[in-house]
Amino acid sequence: MTQPDDSKALPPGVAALLARAADPGFESWHRGIVRLGGCTNPVHLVGSAIVADAVTGEVLRSYVPEDDGGRLLVACGNRRAAVCPTCSRVYRADTYHLVRAGLVGGKEVPAQVGGHPRVFATLTAPGFGPVHTRREKDGQVRACRPRKASDCCAHGAPAGCHVRHGEDDPRLGEPLCPRCYDYAGAVLWQAHAGQLWHRFVMELRRELARRIGVPREEFGEAARLSYAKVAEYQRRGLVHFHAVVRLDGPEGPGAPPPGWATTDLLARAVRCAVGLVWLPALGADVVGRRVLRFGTQIDVRPISSSDTGERLTSAAVAGYIAKYATKGAESAGAVDRRIRHARDLATLPVRDHTLRMIGTCWWLGGLVPFEPLRLRQWAHMLGYRGHFSTKSRRYSTTLTALRQARAEHRAEQQRAALGLADRPVITVGQWRYAGRGYGPEAALVAASVREGGGGHGA
Repeated sequence: MTQPDDSKALPPGVAALLARAADPGFESWHRGIVRLGGCTNPVHLVGSAIVADAVTGEVLRSYVPEDDGGRLLVACGNRRAAVCPTCSRVYRADTYHLVRAGLVGGKEVPAQVGGHPRVFATLTAPGFGPVHTRREKDGQVRACRPRKASDCCAHGAPAGCHVRHGEDDPRLGEPLCPRCYDYAGAVLWQAHAGQLWHRFVMELRRELARRIGVPREEFGEAARLSYAKVAEYQRRGLVHFHAVVRLDGPEGPGAPPPGWATTDLLARAVRCAVGLVWLPALGADVVGRRVLRFGTQIDVRPISSSDTGERLTSAAVAGYIAKYATKGAESAGAVDRRIRHARDLATLPVRDHTLRMIGTCWWLGGLVPFEPLRLRQWAHMLGYRGHFSTKSRRYSTTLTALRQARAEHRAEQQRAALGLADRPVITVGQWRYAGRGYGPEAALVAASVREGGGGHGA
């Protein structure tokens, strides 16, 4: 009697994987998937590469992918944890080392930088209307917004909220009255947030120059201001900035700061400079004249010169910034992809407040005065169009340098495996884009790598 074919009852991916396992090239194919560390959306490349002697030009090795129809799979490299947890971990680790090197040295940054004045500053967005929030005092959760029960807004909605919200309450960040909330102002602030940060840095240099009694144009001869910052979305959908700000000597991190440069002076200058920054918004004829500023909630704290016993250490600050460098607008309930058509707004899986932010971006983005802001292009980011993580040129190493070092390390390992470790060689490749993603069987292998905690093979 014929035995039943159990493979017919298996899910398609499992059946395909079992069939692939019988293929003579399974091991090579499997290694290629595992090497990606569980990347969720790899890039497919087609082409070839050669390894040649750097002196004679002799071709020592040639490589043409044989698996996946002659395609080479490489990790997507996306920084957002919501898109690719694996690649975001690599990005987060790189950001951590970049920030920490600017605090304690390393990665070609001298160790004496650890003695320079440094502060950790948080710059917030202003208020555009009361929202539900979680308040704590002395370890106790307090009422959201205590008001008299009879207090109402102009639209008849309660002006207060006596609920003690839990950390996962979906109402957090939602306006008490959506009709009172200034959505146009919020979206315009988002669109200008990057420019506000740029003006803050310039204003901080002016403020430091004023405090030491030198003209602004001569400040660079006395000291250098360096920073690394990241943008984080709050629950109300607006970004705020976390930044390390450091004072060096005029030649950069290797030069001792002048005698007047103290952490206290830097902290006071940061607080003052934030209040001096303003920017007129576009479209005054449409939505009224608006002057955009940072919020009044400003937190500036000194960073400890050592990683022992202090509350705010270099490692803690680096970890904090690296954590938020891998998050996007999806952490505020938005979507992780661009919105192409107005009809797509009707099916977005977002809460009402987020949908109103996106809808305001779409509305303003279709008006001529707001064309320079490209609000429709950035509607999925709730209007924010700046970089999530940036740094000044001399703060520390760069992400490019860290990636290059990792690539060189992999190349050394490959040369050793080929028996070419002691020979000067160069690798020349010709590759072109050929798609993204996995087949069903490859997706199963990648998922098992992620569940097993695997990382990139570098």
